[in-house]
Amino acid sequence: MNEGQAARIARGTTVDVGDVTTRFLLYGLLPGWFVPGLADWVMHRRTRIEDTAGTKESLIHSLMMAEVGVPIALTLRYEVNPLLLTAQLGAAAVHEATALWDVRTAVGSDREVRPVEQHIHSFLESLPYGGLVSLMCLHSDQVRSLLRGGRGDPDAWRLLPRRHPLSAGYLAGVGVAIGVCVLLPYGEELLRCLRADKARKRRVRAAEAARSAGKGIRESCASRFWWRPRASSRWN
Repeated sequence: MNEGQAARIARGTTVDVGDVTTRFLLYGLLPGWFVPGLADWVMHRRTRIEDTAGTKESLIHSLMMAEVGVPIALTLRYEVNPLLLTAQLGAAAVHEATALWDVRTAVGSDREVRPVEQHIHSFLESLPYGGLVSLMCLHSDQVRSLLRGGRGDPDAWRLLPRRHPLSAGYLAGVGVAIGVCVLLPYGEELLRCLRADKARKRRVRAAEAARSAGKGIRESCASRFWWRPRASSRWN
């Protein structure tokens, strides 16, 4: 389909598709992203991650949030260009690999990954691609520039502040939502796992100390009674 055909199909629309898509990304997809994230945290808590996969899986969750959060933060503050698109595409690929590592870690432990949690994961994996594809449609000129290696564009590989910055109120709202829906619950999860690790180590040390004490008592008893000299005969 060429540009002329696409233009004829879109000619009957009564709205600005670019404006609607931008609003969807800012006020639909991004805020909606927090819902499956919170739901996933609830599933981890219900399946007692601290007693199964533990700190390792919780740290993987933190890594995945960073892989998604950094590109989002850059997109909210800087212009979309080949450099930013490259960072977003790379982060999406790394996030997908980390998600596979996360599920493998959970399944390899004693933690039950229930069907509901698996469906939650499908949202968390697909939303980054949905957002990235929408952004690439909005900035198709920058996609073409990326495919050309940024030739002819002196700013292709520089971070440029947005020409039309997002409002301070919106950025503050996103920051609060990230704190409440991401940092607090997943920070609590990591702290819970670390505490459980310490408790397990204390129990192991106590058990080893008890075994050592028991072994010492047995050895003491053996040395006292095993080699007791035979009493002298009265005929001697």
